[in-house]
Amino acid sequence: MHTRLPALFLTVIGLSLPTTAKEFRLYYLGGQSNMDGYGKISELPESLSSDKAYENVYIFHGNMGRDGKNPDGRGAWLQLRPGHGRDFKSDGLKHSYSDRFGLELTLAQTLKTQYPGAHIAFIKYSRGGTAIDSKAAAQKRFGAWDPEWDGGEGEGKGINQYDHFKATLRRAFADKDLDNDGEPDTLIPSGILWMQGESDADSEDVARRYESNLRNLMNLIRKDLGEPSRKIPVVIGRITDWKVWKFGEIVRKAQASFVKADPRAALVTSTDSYGNSDPWHYDTAGYLDLGEQFAKALISMEKGHSK
Repeated sequence: MHTRLPALFLTVIGLSLPTTAKEFRLYYLGGQSNMDGYGKISELPESLSSDKAYENVYIFHGNMGRDGKNPDGRGAWLQLRPGHGRDFKSDGLKHSYSDRFGLELTLAQTLKTQYPGAHIAFIKYSRGGTAIDSKAAAQKRFGAWDPEWDGGEGEGKGINQYDHFKATLRRAFADKDLDNDGEPDTLIPSGILWMQGESDADSEDVARRYESNLRNLMNLIRKDLGEPSRKIPVVIGRITDWKVWKFGEIVRKAQASFVKADPRAALVTSTDSYGNSDPWHYDTAGYLDLGEQFAKALISMEKGHSK
């Protein structure tokens, strides 16, 4: 049992006692399947296979939910390890890890190199196939992030991907002690990482609304993370130019336009160089590079902002 010393005693000797309450740099990871992660753990380099590689890095990965269904959002703050890819699940206490991973591994590795000694926290909620626009064909099968969607029936009426994200956020913020050391920790919102847009590229009308939809969604996420201003940096992963996205070029231009107009946003364009494991997803090497490029974009923005 954790024994607390009297407050007066702590006041007198506080300077000599090591503190265990920590500040965590918080990053939100969202989007669709290329954020879920299809990299193969069996192909990871040895340097990323060990739990030791992720010391001081914690992740809360919320369960996926369907539009029209009550939000779940269960997860648990546990130290990052490989397995937060496709088919990951949590019962709120323990995790059922996947044999896949996403960009979170090299993201953590690169951030740790830049900020040695820092404590890092990821909140991840993404769902493969989801669009932002509720008019996208993908909404019926996978869901959409449009907070104004009012479909569904009964208790699930109007519940969309944004509601599932917010449920994840509520559960993550409710646990004040990320590392279970008995002291409350502080989360400092430090970045939004967004890898999505493919499902909005199936229709020309939807694709042409993408910039506006993306801008509104990112500003809502900033607000829900606790920064209603435009201070939280946003990194967007550009969708590839693969031919499976019929109107992909419109979405790609919209992503670039959003970033150009937002002084606290950056675009990762290395995706065009990645190999694919199937017609829609990157190969393992792609996910390894993607996390590094997202981290470098964040670091670059932070350096520029501090000047």
